[in-house]
Amino acid sequence: MSVPDVLTIATRESALALWQAHHIRDRLTALHPGLRVEILGMTTEGDRRLGASLAKIGGKGLFVKELESALAQGRADIAVHSMKDVPMQLPAGFAIAAITAREDPRDAFVSLRYRRLAELPAGARVGTSSLRRESQIRARYPQLDVQPLRGNVNTRLRKLDEGRYDAIILACAGLKRLGLAARITAILGPDESLPAAGQGALGIECRSERADLLALLRPLDDAATAWCVRAERAVSRALAGSCVVPIGAYAEPGAGVRRLRGFVASPDGTRIARGELAVPSTDADPEAAGQRLADQLVAAGAREILAALPQP
Repeated sequence: MSVPDVLTIATRESALALWQAHHIRDRLTALHPGLRVEILGMTTEGDRRLGASLAKIGGKGLFVKELESALAQGRADIAVHSMKDVPMQLPAGFAIAAITAREDPRDAFVSLRYRRLAELPAGARVGTSSLRRESQIRARYPQLDVQPLRGNVNTRLRKLDEGRYDAIILACAGLKRLGLAARITAILGPDESLPAAGQGALGIECRSERADLLALLRPLDDAATAWCVRAERAVSRALAGSCVVPIGAYAEPGAGVRRLRGFVASPDGTRIARGELAVPSTDADPEAAGQRLADQLVAAGAREILAALPQP
């Protein structure tokens, strides 16, 4: 396998994205002594439009397009993404070369005054950027006032600290990676807040014709995480899932069997279709498992819920 002299990683310039890029850099240089890895920080359209709802301006793909342009133009060799931000359909000519071992995929409840969601009084303001989280909160706690929350992790925490919200919901993975685990008031289990497809996992993207990079990155791929993430993304892809659709999909590895769960909901949480599969650990086709769960969700009414959603 040939190893390039210099490898350039394209990344967003948020603190979390830079942490992720530096993490992959460190792993690559440990695997390939002598390899020089450079970081190309970029501001994406999603970063520039922090005042607007992602659901209204085109979804989380806005965090990825500029990075893919850098790959296509040869300004960067790879891009590092949070897998939950990667659109379910990659453009032609691109590939996810590796999915690394997953950090905690669950959601975090963060509050200065309350210990858990169930303690929030009627009318309490809960901030979240995610329709998936919003729909689950509204379904379980309709008395709460769910408000939009944009910005990077530190910006969202600052808004909480300033008193604009009584609580906010963030991803555990981001808080832990930034050394902010102490800010987590409570962890929301999958029964309370089912994660997004790919949540907690990092994906490394490159041009699909770069056989040298595919080989270079292969050791970073974690087979157990990759199976789960591919199954989750298959559920979402089959149902046209994106951040403009309240949808969750989560696969948990277990002894001899994987538990694959999913849901589709209306934003107000009044309609929810849920499904679950037990998949043998010997199953080698995560996409087929994801499709089976998607079919189960369709049978439970997912298509009708999706058809009633307002178009962005």
